Amino acid sequence: MAIRNQSPSRRGIVAGAGLGLGSGLLAGLTRAQAATPAARADSSAKIWSGEYWAKKGDVSLYMFRKRAGAPTPASQAALPVLFLVHGSSVSSRPSFDLTVPGHGEYSVMNTFAQYGFDVWTMDHENYGRSSRTESNSDIASGVEDLKAGVDVVLRETGRSKIHMFGESSGGLRAGAYAMARPERIDRLVLAAFTYKGTGSPTLTERAKQLDYYRTHNRRLRDRNMIRSIFTRDKPGTSDPALAEFVADQELKFGDQVPTGTYLDMTAHLPVVDPAKVLAPVLLIRGEYDGIATVEDLVDFYKQLPNGDRQFVILPGLAHSVVSGLNRQLFWHAMRAFLTMPAPAAPSA
Repeated sequence: MAIRNQSPSRRGIVAGAGLGLGSGLLAGLTRAQAATPAARADSSAKIWSGEYWAKKGDVSLYMFRKRAGAPTPASQAALPVLFLVHGSSVSSRPSFDLTVPGHGEYSVMNTFAQYGFDVWTMDHENYGRSSRTESNSDIASGVEDLKAGVDVVLRETGRSKIHMFGESSGGLRAGAYAMARPERIDRLVLAAFTYKGTGSPTLTERAKQLDYYRTHNRRLRDRNMIRSIFTRDKPGTSDPALAEFVADQELKFGDQVPTGTYLDMTAHLPVVDPAKVLAPVLLIRGEYDGIATVEDLVDFYKQLPNGDRQFVILPGLAHSVVSGLNRQLFWHAMRAFLTMPAPAAPSA
C-alpha cells in the first residue's frame, strides 16, 4: 500500500573481475556512459521530487523520490531506478539529499537524478519520518522494510528490477535484501560494507557496549556522536561544516536511534552470504575506512558468484564515501558501474 503526496594514500582498483578498468574508472567517461541515456548529466534539468509511504503491517515507512522531470504514464518506466539505503545513525534524506549552502553539492539524489536515474530512498522503521515502535530495527527488520518499499517503487515506476546502493549497515540491509529478493536487483553497490568484521577497529571499539545493545533497543545519537562519524577514521577527509548540517537535520528526529544494526555488526556477522548474492556487485571502500579491512572485503569479493563484479578503493575517503571531500570519485565509480553495457557472450 502506498500513500502519495506530490509536492550522491591508496588508489584505484583492488580487483576488477578481469575488466580493464584500472585508473580509467576514475579518469573519464566509460563506453557505457557515452552510450547510455542514463549516463548523460544534464545540470539544467529541473529536478522533480515526491513523497510516498510504504506499509509494513502497521508500520508506515517514509519514502522520497527525485528525478529529472515529473513522472508521466509515458515516462514512468523510461528511467533506470536507483534505491539508496541509509545506515545506522542517520536517516535517508540527511544521508542522501543534504544541502550544505556554500560547500558544494552533497545530494546523491540530485546528482544521480541529473545523471538520468529515478532515485528513491526510505527511512527505516524507527528512523526519520517513519513509525516509532518497540523494535530495535535490526538487519532482518530492515530487509522487511525494503521489501515493502521496493514494492511501492515497482508499482509506481512499472519496473521489474532496480539498482540498489547501501552504505555501512545500509549495505548489510541491501545485501541481505538481494539474497531474499534476487529477482528484484539489477546491479548492487555496497559501500563502507563489512563481511565478518575481522580486524575492524570500529567494531572492536563498538563491541565494548555489546551488553548494552543486547538489553536496550535505543542508543544515544547526539551531536557529538554525529560529528564522530566524520572524524573517527581520518580527520580532514570531510568538511567539518558537513557534520553540523547533518546534525541540524537529523536531531529534528530526536537524539535516540535503534541498536539493532550495532548488535548485528558486533555479535551476528556475517549477515550477508556472498554466495547467495547473485546480482552484479560493486564493492566500494574508502581508503581510510575503519569498519572493514581490505582482507575482510576481499574474502567477501572472492566468493561472489557473478563474474560481473568490481572492488574499488577510493583515495582520500574514510567511512562515508557519500559525505567525504572526494565524494565525486564515488559518484563516478557508481555511475560507471550502473551504466556498464551488457557483456557479449563468449564466442564458441
